[in-house]
Amino acid sequence: MTGAQTALVVVALLTAVSALGAAVVGGVFFAFSGFVMRGLGQVSPAAGLEAMQAINVTAVRPPLMITLFGTVLTGLAACVLLAVNDAGHALWWGFAGEVVYLAAVIVLTVGFHVPRNNRIATLDPREPASVAEWSRYLAEWTRGNHVRAAGGVVASVLFGIATVLTATAIGW
Repeated sequence: MTGAQTALVVVALLTAVSALGAAVVGGVFFAFSGFVMRGLGQVSPAAGLEAMQAINVTAVRPPLMITLFGTVLTGLAACVLLAVNDAGHALWWGFAGEVVYLAAVIVLTVGFHVPRNNRIATLDPREPASVAEWSRYLAEWTRGNHVRAAGGVVASVLFGIATVLTATAIGW
């Protein structure tokens, strides 16, 4: 195997890992959009708010954080190697996957969801004023989460296409 082929094997592995990571993250967000948030909306506002506060604390742990942010890093590394190794169309598919993942998942998480999570962390579920805030949060957060779920799935497909094109180029 030549040096160029070895580099493309690394690229294929990185794009495959990025596709898997984006799919896992998109699946987690899909679960929240599909049934978790609906379930939290069907219990009393105090119970829903308290449960979401607990979820937000437990979400900031290695399994989700490594997958969420590791995917953007593996995608970036793949894009750099695709560019350096003149991988043709695979570069554009990988780049598109990275852009979609970065915009729809990372930027939306950091810029939209985290501030809302931080805001409800300060609410007292027993206070009547918290009910209105919880209702607003539930609707806004879920709408934004639909975008994150779709973004993860779309990025996964785009990274997957880059993987197939790279693997084809090395004869896999």
